Formats: sequence, C-alpha cells, structure tokens
Amino acid sequence: MSDDAALRIASLCVVLAGAETLHGIARTVLVVPRLGKARALKLSAATGSLLALAVCALLVPPIGLHGAAAHLALGLGLAAFMAGFDIAMGLLLMRKPWAKVRADFDPRTGNYLVAGLAALALAPLLVAWARGML
Repeated sequence: MSDDAALRIASLCVVLAGAETLHGIARTVLVVPRLGKARALKLSAATGSLLALAVCALLVPPIGLHGAAAHLALGLGLAAFMAGFDIAMGLLLMRKPWAKVRADFDPRTGNYLVAGLAALALAPLLVAWARGML
C-alpha cells in the first residue's frame, strides 16, 4: 500500500469518527426528546449507516483500491476502527463502566451499533460496485 493510500484511509477514519460523533450528539439532543431513546436508537442505526455510506462514496474511490477483496478489507478495517473508537469514547470520554459500553453493542438491549458496524463493513464494497469499480 502506498503512503498516499494509507493517508487517505487514515483521513477516512477521522472523517467517519467525526461525522458519527456529531450524528450521535444530534440524536441525543434533537431526536431522543421527540421520539424517545428506543426509537431514536433504531432511527440512528439507519441514518448513521446512510451517513457512513455517503462519506465512503466521497472518500473511498480516490484511495484507488482494486477488487472486491480490497474493498471488503477496507470496510472490515473501518468497522474495527469505529468499534474501537466507540469503546474508547465510552470508557475514556464519557466514563461509562465497561458493562454499559458492552451493552451498546448488544441488540437485545435495544442498541443497534453492531448492525451499523456491519453496514459500514460493506459500505466500501457497495460504493465500488455502484461506481462500476469491481
């Protein structure tokens, strides 16, 4: 992998983290008071996935990857990065206990973060397919 591609991937991670952080703040401030936490979490899984897809549509093609395997590997790397980012934000910034952070990944508790991460894992592949890059 070239230095340019590595820098573009790192930039994609930072943009995704920033966009999803702002998305979470907007959900908490604007949507939860109107719809309640349970409905807001369901809605934000969908809107967060669409946001991630939009970011990927802008920033994945210039990376210059070739083939489905490379795009899927990028998606899996992005999902792993975002899972780690979410864990770090919960533990270090929000000072949540580990059990509460872990619950954010459990759909049985009404959280759909895992579904969003799965969608993110497929986003670069979907972008490449939609743009005829495969």
